Amino acid sequence: MLTGSIVAIVTPFTESGAVDFDAFRKLVGWHRQSGTDGIVVAGTTGESASLTVEEIESLVTAAAEEAQSSMAIIVGNGGIDTAKTVALTERLNALPLDGFLTVTPYYVKPSQQGMIAHYQAVAAAAKYPVYLYNVPGRTAVDLSNRSVAELAKHPNISGIKDATGDLERFKELLSLVDGQFSLLSGDDATAHDFIKMGGHGVISVTSNIVPELMAERCRAVNAGDTEHADKIETQIAPLHQDLFIEANPVPVKWALARMTKIGSTLRLPLTELTVSSQPLETSMRQLGLIAAGDNE
Repeated sequence: MLTGSIVAIVTPFTESGAVDFDAFRKLVGWHRQSGTDGIVVAGTTGESASLTVEEIESLVTAAAEEAQSSMAIIVGNGGIDTAKTVALTERLNALPLDGFLTVTPYYVKPSQQGMIAHYQAVAAAAKYPVYLYNVPGRTAVDLSNRSVAELAKHPNISGIKDATGDLERFKELLSLVDGQFSLLSGDDATAHDFIKMGGHGVISVTSNIVPELMAERCRAVNAGDTEHADKIETQIAPLHQDLFIEANPVPVKWALARMTKIGSTLRLPLTELTVSSQPLETSMRQLGLIAAGDNE
């Protein structure tokens, strides 16, 4: 069962646009040392749309090697065509994985029944557990709670990343699935309340830059120490907003570059931060992530 603080990890690139595997390995090692529970490779934050299958395979292999069996390794395998998604899944089955994160088919706007059939086909092809990923703000489709409950009956569908940020809706979902179905927030701004309400963890953008605090917060909630968890959330809450001053992963890669963890390169059509970085810089300085007098 997937639980705790799971990072939707960025994919570092060199100035020429190649995957920077050295920087990536260092990031994974940092997360291992920081107590991160799992890593999603080649998700939205990892610029999956710009990666080749060969790059994804190499990134997963590198992540598994650096994780040293201490973190779950999940890979993004979503697509808009069921046959192609199944074929990709079958190819990725050969990798050292703990699961697949499968986004709803975007752009083509399938019906609920179409999405159910899509996920059932992918799950049947997958060697590892499949985790649903509902992010209607990006995909233009919304997997309903009833559809999630239906899919939860499949023996190889083990959970969901719910990025709707709708806690009332989550309350209903809690009543529709059993306790062994991993309920993971995909919205950093509401994840703290999501976990306190009964969620099992978070797949997070914020954990890219404050992995220790994110992991500590999750452990505190699970241990029943809500007072300590609330204090941590108060510290990091501004980041949940500031890391989305522009489309993800543009701000988080900018932040990691300021922390000298990676270079700032993105692959087109994404470009470097174009809005003011002041809110994010302020939040980072308050947390000691960059020095008070540190300027670009």
